[in-house]
Amino acid sequence: MPQHEKLNYVEFPSRDLVATKAFFSQVFGWQFEDYGPEYSAFGEEGLSGGFFLSDQCSTTATGAALLVFYSNDIHATLAKVEQGGGCIVKPLFDFPGGCRFHFTEPSGNEFAVWSESR
Repeated sequence: MPQHEKLNYVEFPSRDLVATKAFFSQVFGWQFEDYGPEYSAFGEEGLSGGFFLSDQCSTTATGAALLVFYSNDIHATLAKVEQGGGCIVKPLFDFPGGCRFHFTEPSGNEFAVWSESR
């Protein structure tokens, strides 16, 4: 059950719903439910959400919020992102408390992955 006044759902634009769904299914094991030809939802992925058909994309360069995945093995996740067709836009770097990299999925939306150590 959703918690009162807690984040519950996030929506992203997608230039190509088929490619976006294929990427997240292959790399992160997500499952989708389509609601017509212009919207597809995902759930139980830490935060539920969906992708809507749009020519826009969500990047930090345009002021968008950055959603960050956690990984127990950042090198394996980085390899899966690349193999799945993601583009690394900020290579692996260290920060106090861990390391992370940023990537875009096939529709151009930017995400990041972090871990406590390399």
